[in-house]
Amino acid sequence: MLYFDLRPVFKLRGIENPYSALVKAGISPQSATKILNQADYVFRMRHVEIICKILNCTPNDLLNWRANKDDNLPESHELHKLKKDNSGLHQLLKGMSIEQLNQVAALIKQQQSDK
Repeated sequence: MLYFDLRPVFKLRGIENPYSALVKAGISPQSATKILNQADYVFRMRHVEIICKILNCTPNDLLNWRANKDDNLPESHELHKLKKDNSGLHQLLKGMSIEQLNQVAALIKQQQSDK
């Protein structure tokens, strides 16, 4: 099943109130609620674009996929690339020492300056 998985991306971007961010960006309160609750919602391409602008990402960053019990797709199928496990980053960072966090910050700064 293909679905939009927005909350982890908002969390990674440090946006604590995704609902407010969506409404502030021009998405109606009703649509923002449906989007964040993963209700049966038909995404408008305009909404996907707004969300990508807010999060500085592509639609693929927002999509996640999990196999249905009836799916028999080989592991080489392209949909498997959309499987994401965003749960570990914060736990990983919490377990690091201050020195390790400073090293990670230095690597990030280096990556940004290389662009």
